[in-house]
Amino acid sequence: MTESGDQPVFRDRRRIDPETGEIREPQASAAPGPRPADDRAADPADGSQAQEHRDPSMDPDAQASGQETGATAEADRVSELEASLAERTVDLQRLQADYVNYKRRVDRDREVVREGATASVLTSLLPVLDDIDRAREHGELEGGFKAVADSFGRTVTGLGLERFGKEGEPFDPRIHEALMHSHAEGIDGPTCTAILQPGYRIGERIIRPARVAVAEPSTDPAGAQVDPQAEGSEQSGQPDASAEAPRDDQA
Repeated sequence: MTESGDQPVFRDRRRIDPETGEIREPQASAAPGPRPADDRAADPADGSQAQEHRDPSMDPDAQASGQETGATAEADRVSELEASLAERTVDLQRLQADYVNYKRRVDRDREVVREGATASVLTSLLPVLDDIDRAREHGELEGGFKAVADSFGRTVTGLGLERFGKEGEPFDPRIHEALMHSHAEGIDGPTCTAILQPGYRIGERIIRPARVAVAEPSTDPAGAQVDPQAEGSEQSGQPDASAEAPRDDQA
């Protein structure tokens, strides 16, 4: 159905004639002719359709707006990527710092365990070293036994065992153990006068202090002579034997 002017026009396009029942021959439809210019100008629908079908890319305003929108979206995307990169960088740095601290802690714990095990083994070998030292002092370290003792000494030294304690060195209670005490002249302070048993250490770890005899100056800082017997009696709490005993008649 189409409209012609104000009256509707009906066209029967059925293939079978309802009255005869025969098939109708198709009729060529007349090609619509061009509409007058007045009709096109008067029809506002045609103008709106033409405006709708116009290519938006040919509009300068649309192009400028599209470029601005694209630039804004690209800038937002770049900002988002930069923020994500900064966050991932911080996470990576934190993870690397945690790994470095973990590795240092593991290495330190492993070193402590190794030093403890080495110290435990070497501590059990100290009596053997003492026997070798006594045999050397008595001249009994000869022949094949001397070669074995020298090899044993080099082995424990290679494990980090260090011997310390010498006569004449100042007494240090952190590394010395005093077994004997006396007074002597010509010294400025407590001095190790004899090494009774050498000390051993591994690095800064003392596994056995040196057992020594200690001598102190025989004069006090004021220059007065120190009487060892009087000092000993004062320390022990016993009266001086040289003091005069009370007489019976006085009693």
